[in-house]
Amino acid sequence: MKKRKFSVSMSAVYFCLVFWAITTIYPILWVVQNSFKAKNKILENSFALPVGDLFTFANYRKAFENLNIFNAYKNSIFISSMVCVIVILLAGLASFALVRYHFKLRDTLYMLVVAGMMFPAFATVIPVLTMETSWGIVNTKNWWLSMLSVILPQVAGNLSFAIIVLSGYIRGLPIELEESAFLEGCGPVQIFFKVIVPLTKPSFATVAIFSFLWSYNDLFTQMFFLGRPEARPITRLLNELTSNEGTDYGLMAAAVSLVVVPVMVVYIFLQKYIIKGMTAGAVKG
Repeated sequence: MKKRKFSVSMSAVYFCLVFWAITTIYPILWVVQNSFKAKNKILENSFALPVGDLFTFANYRKAFENLNIFNAYKNSIFISSMVCVIVILLAGLASFALVRYHFKLRDTLYMLVVAGMMFPAFATVIPVLTMETSWGIVNTKNWWLSMLSVILPQVAGNLSFAIIVLSGYIRGLPIELEESAFLEGCGPVQIFFKVIVPLTKPSFATVAIFSFLWSYNDLFTQMFFLGRPEARPITRLLNELTSNEGTDYGLMAAAVSLVVVPVMVVYIFLQKYIIKGMTAGAVKG
């Protein structure tokens, strides 16, 4: 077994990566450790570990008592899950059609998909808000319609990225597999679900994770479409915290921890699918 030789350039690269990791991770750890301190102790001992007299669960108790955390989590998980499922389905079918079928304006449609990534959300939010308000689904007493009002623009915002990633992966699959399935009597829908989907699991996983996380963290869209308290997701609830509670740094640290830590856990356990899906799509496309 050959031993790896570390050059000066590789050492410099690893040093930069370690430094970048520390500067990225430490602020998160700083917030989490301060969430276990009383608010009057944070400014005095903000860098000390929460041990002994500094340690307290008061901030988390206050967060669950004063803030409707569980309802906010329910709203966030529902919105993000629906966006994830719809994006996977629509982007998968669209990618399959754009890659495997030859029709007029196919290249034009693909260029429009690519162009869709160039328009930021704040450039389209006003016309979308006006359109959905005319439909009567924005900030209504109906919880389902309120959820729909934010799901639709988030799905539209994620489709371009999802189609590009999935198209790159599907384009690299051997078409002989689909031809064999066709000769066995499978139609286009059966080929997609029985051949394409099983072979593109890493790429679908990548799209699912990114769609879920982007939806979960999308405060900008939620600010416009979800104004009623019972419909607010977790990020919108966190945004309202400062105005309602003032400068209660302990409560703010606890709320930030409750928002960020679940996302970090999801990413840590599923990061291999993200990397595998992105690299496979890039190489095969």
